[in-house]
Amino acid sequence: MKENEQKMHLPKMSTVDKIFFSTQAQRDEEEQERVEMIDMSQISDFPNHPYQVNDDDEMYNMADSIKKNGLIHAVIVRPKQNGGYEMISGHRRKRANELAGNTKIKAIIRELTDDEAIILMVDSNKQREKVLPSEKAFAYKMKIEAEKRQGKRNDLTSVPLGQKFEMLTTREKIAEEFGESSSNIQRYVRLTELIPDILELVDEEKIKLRPAVEISYLKKEEQEILLDAIDTSIAYPSHAQAIRIRKKSEDNTLTADDIYDILDEEKPNQKEQIKFKVDNVRDYFPKGYTTEKMQNVMQKLLEEYKNRWQKKEKEYSR
Repeated sequence: MKENEQKMHLPKMSTVDKIFFSTQAQRDEEEQERVEMIDMSQISDFPNHPYQVNDDDEMYNMADSIKKNGLIHAVIVRPKQNGGYEMISGHRRKRANELAGNTKIKAIIRELTDDEAIILMVDSNKQREKVLPSEKAFAYKMKIEAEKRQGKRNDLTSVPLGQKFEMLTTREKIAEEFGESSSNIQRYVRLTELIPDILELVDEEKIKLRPAVEISYLKKEEQEILLDAIDTSIAYPSHAQAIRIRKKSEDNTLTADDIYDILDEEKPNQKEQIKFKVDNVRDYFPKGYTTEKMQNVMQKLLEEYKNRWQKKEKEYSR
């Protein structure tokens, strides 16, 4: 058995054991990062990892590339106290490596504190081409909280212009690093207060960022009512509507009827619509169909109906 493989199976020494039963050279070597081939079954996901790992076309293309060229960039892991490893950077590469039929993966093993691991995990996803609002929301929040715990300057108020980067607030630093405005960082973090189904609508770009921020100030039960109203009316709140709903909530005067009435209002430049209550048509669809799927089916059926009557019109006109 190779020397580095033997190290992987040795019980991890406690801090006290390291001091009394190891040499300084051994301790220094253990603190250095190293690259090894690790069985992927030994690697667990990062807790509350905010980024999605989907088996989409991009994932299968990555798997094909790994089959042809191997894994170019090693993943980064850290040792767990009770054995095994925790993924820091490379969740998608690990999944693509699995789809490529491999059981081991090249990994950089690095000793990191919890907060160092969070910051590195978020920073390693900085260059991704597309990041969903929900992913940004939880990633930014995790990084802000980690840097606060590390004792860095963390007040979220504005500071005078012209200060050096190291004097910026935590939120402003993250804005600089990720190419966002400081106010947008604050907006994204607010999205973590949304119930999952509404946050999903934000990811699908059916609810824009600013109205979503206003909605995030509603109580959870009010958000549930709003979600039902969205399903019923097949309409999504504008920024102005969301502001009005939030204001009523803060005044403790918001009712379910208010939410439905506001959402049913015709928006500027809105085309006339025919609306169905979801409950009135749900029985006609398989269980689990989303509102969007129902709409798609109804659209196709109406298209078929249109083709039939157009065909009949042509026959009668002959």
